[in-house]
Amino acid sequence: MMAFIRFADSLSAWFGKSFAWLILLMTLGTSYEVFVRYVLGSPTPWALDLSFIMYGTLFMMGGAYTLSRDGHVRGDFLYRLWPARVQAAVDLVLYLIFFFPGVTALVFTGWKYAIRSWSYLEVSANSPAGIPIFQFKTVIVAAGLLLFVQGLAQVCRCLLCLRSGSWLTAEDDVEETETLLMRQHQVQGQTPVSTGEHRP
Repeated sequence: MMAFIRFADSLSAWFGKSFAWLILLMTLGTSYEVFVRYVLGSPTPWALDLSFIMYGTLFMMGGAYTLSRDGHVRGDFLYRLWPARVQAAVDLVLYLIFFFPGVTALVFTGWKYAIRSWSYLEVSANSPAGIPIFQFKTVIVAAGLLLFVQGLAQVCRCLLCLRSGSWLTAEDDVEETETLLMRQHQVQGQTPVSTGEHRP
């Protein structure tokens, strides 16, 4: 199980970090659009639509990475008070009842959309530039498959926690900005501002 968890975490991290570069492209594209629109008075017909496509791709392809790092939003005002084994049992049930059926539906529905889109080389109806979007429909399938693999790893984490009574922590390669700011306040001797975030 440990080998599979490490494999899934590494796979999700590779895709998540690779697609994170879209943030830079989105920034450059939006900056260019602002410049040509407001300085040169010649707006592009493609910048807004392209930023939507890149943001959607980033959002979808970052999902598995976020899951692997326990970064998704959780209403943990009760959850964090439970013993680790209870948390694992609840997570396991929720993965089986909600997560896997939802992700499976995402993969199959995304496959249907992608095949249809590729069949006629779909372009965006929202852009006068007619930006091709058929390749981006494939992202739905890829994101679903990554989530499925990472979900299996999370189930393995639940089973390990049920056996040992403690969680296998995710790799600590990313940190919330709020956490960094709180640490800076503590180092400087100031009272940290509470973010309301609690982890088990």
